Amino acid sequence: MNMKGNCRTTAMGILPHTDIEGAIDLALTLDIPFWPQLPHYSYYEDMYVQVSENFPGIFVDTDRKRITLNTARFYGELEEYALKSGDDHIFRLSPQYSAAFDAFMARDLSGYEIIRGQSIGPVSFGLKIADENLKPIIYQDDIREFLYEFIAGKTSVQYRQLAEKHPNTFVWLDEPGLEIIFGSFTGYPSGRAKKDFGDFLARIEGPKGVHLCGNPDWSFLLSGIGLEILSIDAYGCGEIFTRYSDEVRAFLDAGNIISWGIVPTLTEELGRESVEKLALRLEGLWSNLVGRGTGLKQILKQAWLAPARCCLINADGHATVESAYNTLIEVAAVLREKYGLYD
Repeated sequence: MNMKGNCRTTAMGILPHTDIEGAIDLALTLDIPFWPQLPHYSYYEDMYVQVSENFPGIFVDTDRKRITLNTARFYGELEEYALKSGDDHIFRLSPQYSAAFDAFMARDLSGYEIIRGQSIGPVSFGLKIADENLKPIIYQDDIREFLYEFIAGKTSVQYRQLAEKHPNTFVWLDEPGLEIIFGSFTGYPSGRAKKDFGDFLARIEGPKGVHLCGNPDWSFLLSGIGLEILSIDAYGCGEIFTRYSDEVRAFLDAGNIISWGIVPTLTEELGRESVEKLALRLEGLWSNLVGRGTGLKQILKQAWLAPARCCLINADGHATVESAYNTLIEVAAVLREKYGLYD
């Protein structure tokens, strides 16, 4: 994959829309579009529910909006799963679990350099989903090993589907759970988690990308696991992230991409900002890295820009999010003009 930076725009997968085509239209305004996840359209569009399709032992309660796993049922369904797991169909997103995927794939995407998909990652899924004793499944060795294998299958099959549509594509993993994996209370040591996650990334097909809005131990993601694309909330966490200057420089030296989430999507926050202020804020973060030895030219060459976070809670529905996308495009245009970022 040819991963050009130069402040190309993309965004996280979750949108607040209930109109599928309108959500896709918005995604297509960016340089690197994606198929949107629409939890306000259907609970099945929730990123945890979406990846749970065909996972043994899983029960999706649409009334109470809960996902649980029954351990006895998990082991009871493993044999049937094993018989079907050689067929990609078991890992594909069905229309029930992602109404937007097929609609996105039906669009003409030939004019884009890159397209993108997404999936919840195994750490976050394993921490979120609990068994009948309210124990997160990531703490159960057999089930944890299976969930890494299962989500690797889901991610790789989605990549293949996207690659049939467009030769330049990837699927990134949403991993908010990585922010809390480092607490001693989790019972899943970070050293074990790093090995498991690195092994998982090595199994998936296509470029390896991770997005998270939180503030983890960034060295976990920047070194030693084979990550190629890292998407961060630069608006909220950028000051801390840039303190990891040695790791960031090594990450960029390896030819990787950082997606800087610089435009807020909360109504109150976006209302306090302007295109010029956001561009200056991002340049300030880059200046922190330049002062510690990373070249600005390299940062720009390997930079994508994005909204800071997904947002489903604004009172104005999707209006603020759409305004944030417009602001993002303008910020990117300002920086491209200023630094002569023309391909």
